[in-house]
Amino acid sequence: MSSDESWSPSEEDSQASKLARKSRDAPFVPIGLAGCFAVVAYGLYKLKHRGSQKMSVHLIHMRVAAQGFVVGAITIGVLYSMYRDYIKRPGMKNNPGSKE
Repeated sequence: MSSDESWSPSEEDSQASKLARKSRDAPFVPIGLAGCFAVVAYGLYKLKHRGSQKMSVHLIHMRVAAQGFVVGAITIGVLYSMYRDYIKRPGMKNNPGSKE
């Protein structure tokens, strides 16, 4: 084993660098998570002022809203990725069906 292949702790990715790299690759996932946390925080804030609504109904509404935000963000990310890969191809002219 040469000295170039030796292991050193500085070569390993930290959790923050992994998160930053994944955020650059799929930016809508952290947006979805942030939205989910925002909905949960708002739901917890509104927990005191829910009026005569049952606790279980309030929690179900909060869960549906948080999941909806995450699914919506991931769906937008997938649609953007499909647009970027199939409609707006790099190196191709405006007509993707042309054989030039």
